[in-house]
Amino acid sequence: MSGEESELDSSRHTSACWRCLKSCNMMYQHLLDKSTPHVAARWALWLLVTALYLLRAFILQGWYIVTYALGIYLLNLFIAFLSPKIDPAENFEYDDDGPVLPTLASEEFRPFIRRLPEFKFWHSALRAVLVALLCTCFDAFNIPVFWPILVMYFFVLFTLTMKKQILHMIKYRYLPFTHGKTRYAGKPDAVGKTDNI
Repeated sequence: MSGEESELDSSRHTSACWRCLKSCNMMYQHLLDKSTPHVAARWALWLLVTALYLLRAFILQGWYIVTYALGIYLLNLFIAFLSPKIDPAENFEYDDDGPVLPTLASEEFRPFIRRLPEFKFWHSALRAVLVALLCTCFDAFNIPVFWPILVMYFFVLFTLTMKKQILHMIKYRYLPFTHGKTRYAGKPDAVGKTDNI
């Protein structure tokens, strides 16, 4: 009888933990859903958390490997944010995957679709900085390295990667930002027109 009771008690405990995790996940998703339209506030939060991380790493004078890994990860996210969902260099024809970017002036305009949408970019970047901030709480991640080499290597990698991305954008004539693009006005509404039936 005691074996059955302990098994029943264990299943109740697991069920209660599962309900608690599910409830926390639903609250987290609700907060994410509410934050979606507030782009400036989301990025301000990211800047605040990033500044907190950088301040902590600067004051403690360590965790250079964590900072380097964070920088590389954020660079990869940024490149995915700038890249089109379907690479025009691969000469895809229109298929089930969706439209491709026009490469000639005579081709039809198709909107730019990002490989990594802005919200997912923000969400992944915020999680990465929070994980890096958590890593600064453990000395196991404070590996002694000669940090100027890491800084130099990061800037070389950043320069080469961005040069490649900018050349790709120039070659295939796409601009991943809406600022500076031509906006066309629609037809003016005909005021006072009435349809005779």
